[in-house]
Amino acid sequence: MNSADRSPRPEPHAEPHPGPHAGPHPEALELAADLRAAIGELVRAIRPGDTLPQNQAGVLGLLVRDDHAYTIAELAARQRVRHQSMARTVALLTEAGLVTQEPHATDRRKLLVVATEAGRTALHEQRARREAVIATAIETRLTPAERETLRGAVALLGRLS
Repeated sequence: MNSADRSPRPEPHAEPHPGPHAGPHPEALELAADLRAAIGELVRAIRPGDTLPQNQAGVLGLLVRDDHAYTIAELAARQRVRHQSMARTVALLTEAGLVTQEPHATDRRKLLVVATEAGRTALHEQRARREAVIATAIETRLTPAERETLRGAVALLGRLS
């Protein structure tokens, strides 16, 4: 439901905030649902041009962002997937030359997954393409005032995470 379809709401101070254990206020829940839906639509709109599947991009993003090597078990835990699923993802990334596996420095039984330069490049290219799609939409669909509102919203979204 978009904001134009809603009836006017009372000021936030008009209704008492529920106690600490009552859960989120219904208005906050509705806003959260609208935000989740809007973000989902945006992600789905920019995804079709992706060359990396989401699970592979997620692993590369973690390796590049953290600038750290991880074992498959550590990657699986961080991405909240089963070890077998992560092993398959890493195998596909390795076959594509986007990651390598190197022996652990102190435990030679373990292998560490490291992003290659090709993996970093592929990730940066996908991100740049997505950003260009979003920038084009911002330029063509939003007024200058709406762009400033969006800039403020980005700062607020950063505070939510």
